[in-house]
Amino acid sequence: IFISKKDFEKLNQARTDKGLVLYSNPRNTASGSIKLLDPKEVNKRPLDCFFYSVSGESLKYNLHYENLLNAKEWGFKISNHTEKHKSIQDVIKYVNKWEKLRISLPYETDGVVVKVNNIQTQNLLGHTSKFPRWATAYKFKTEQVFTKLKEITYQVGRTGAVTPIANLSPVKISGTIVKRASLHNADQIERFDIRKGDFVFVEKGGEIIPKIVGVKKDSRDLFSQPTTFIDSCPECGSKLIRRDGESHHYCINHNFCPPQIKGKFEHFISRGAMNIDGIGPETIDLLFKNNLIKNISDLYSLDKSKLISLEGVADKSIENLSLSLQRSKEKPFSKVLYSLGIRHIGETMSKKLTNYYNNIDDLLNESYDNLVSKKEVGHKIAESIINFAKNEDNINLIEKLKNIGLNFSEEPSEQYVSNKLFDYSFVISGVFDDFSRREMGDFIESHQGKVSSSISKKSSFLLIGVNPGDSKIKKANDFGIKIIKIDQLLNMLK
Repeated sequence: IFISKKDFEKLNQARTDKGLVLYSNPRNTASGSIKLLDPKEVNKRPLDCFFYSVSGESLKYNLHYENLLNAKEWGFKISNHTEKHKSIQDVIKYVNKWEKLRISLPYETDGVVVKVNNIQTQNLLGHTSKFPRWATAYKFKTEQVFTKLKEITYQVGRTGAVTPIANLSPVKISGTIVKRASLHNADQIERFDIRKGDFVFVEKGGEIIPKIVGVKKDSRDLFSQPTTFIDSCPECGSKLIRRDGESHHYCINHNFCPPQIKGKFEHFISRGAMNIDGIGPETIDLLFKNNLIKNISDLYSLDKSKLISLEGVADKSIENLSLSLQRSKEKPFSKVLYSLGIRHIGETMSKKLTNYYNNIDDLLNESYDNLVSKKEVGHKIAESIINFAKNEDNINLIEKLKNIGLNFSEEPSEQYVSNKLFDYSFVISGVFDDFSRREMGDFIESHQGKVSSSISKKSSFLLIGVNPGDSKIKKANDFGIKIIKIDQLLNMLK
């Protein structure tokens, strides 16, 4: 699934006309579009696709390429540049040809995939734990260009991490104009001795992310000065800190630094957290600019008359937002804890912590020693919880959200349906009729089972639905892990 260069330019032009932030590149935009929950929003994105494989038990041909052509006859889109060759010399000629011609393609590409055509041979070659042995990607040589670094600016993320950005004289790389590149952190600047006014070598990492890979120091003028990393936040002016053992500088003014505040809102509404429909990063930005939100709790007191006056906010979005906010009051304690965005505490750790602590007060009043004594709770997580609890603004926010009706407690009897899967670890693969994989995972965890994304020798079962992954089945067989279906899982719970 991709967005063509031409459509990407049109998409960004429309955003320029509206005064919105531009999308960075077609690949990330396509990826982000697929993750959108609202199909109407997805429909506004100019997505296109090529099908590259046909899977099934009774295929018309025992040949990969011929099955692709057959799919094309059915009406599926495939790349017109796919070719079949009989020798590796011909494959190399094909690769060399597209190394030069790829910029002329209407979409971006970073390589060629070479596959064995015979499906029986594919089956014999099999898979590693992640990849087929019968297919390999040849990545094109990364194009490197030379341009001037005009200025170094700094960007603040949701967690307060400050990233230096190289602002470059515009230069064309792999068919797109590049004006900015991340310098990552102070260590990276020091490593290359990067300075304002330098002429630098730039390439795209993986053909997507621009990065500086060198400096032409013999072009540097006599008045050039080493770069000194800023000591104050560029957004709020607070003093930056750099903790021992960490590469980033941080702004710790978490509750009043604009990009951090907006980042907290975006995290709170995200799918893994409170899953608030009818609002996205652009709307958050709009609400923030119009002073309608300053604190997470402000979402629950938004005035419909003020919302409808904002550009691009429709009645349906407001209705969805209202319903989602109401439904968020039914979210379990683990989701609410994750939505707070406490550093180092992801979805899995939130669930573990709510297993140990039945309410937010017990968690935030816990001592460091007691926290680190809990399985999988390390010193960074313990320090993060204690630092969060010390901040009066965080405590005030929790009190407001409690009054609104969010779940900051959960009795043990309500957390689990049973403990029948307590000793078992599951990996899930395939599609199920009545559940998404996430819902299936939640179901297993409701019986105190553990769910993992990858198979290891410690896994108890591989639970499969329709079209499970071949590599997971092979690995389960290699490790002697039992493969079960949903009816067998249900029998375990009787």
